[in-house]
Amino acid sequence: MESFLPIIQFLLPEFILENFTLTSVDKDGDTFHVRIEEKNTADTDPQKKDLLSKGFFPTITVQDFPIRGHKVFLHIKRRRWLNTKTGKVVYRDWTEVAQGTRMTSEFSAFLKEVNRYQPE
Repeated sequence: MESFLPIIQFLLPEFILENFTLTSVDKDGDTFHVRIEEKNTADTDPQKKDLLSKGFFPTITVQDFPIRGHKVFLHIKRRRWLNTKTGKVVYRDWTEVAQGTRMTSEFSAFLKEVNRYQPE
């Protein structure tokens, strides 16, 4: 339901809105399903010039804090890139991001949960 998108943006941490695109929000009974996709690297970033987007890893689902008595599930699509120089697949290590930033403990716990699903 597209009508939920503007409201959910106010409920998500700014970090998620900076690094992920909110693609949809669906309400199924007493449950919200929030779908987010990791943003691609900026083409102008010199450190990322050798990275070629190669789509996404399989979607992972993480239960988030309830909203007004409704369950909330985040369906997260993490991006992967091919390093054209090394031929290796690379992805962001969200654990490193959590250690290097100042954020709430609950959001840090969220990142740990996301990072639990290590791509193969």
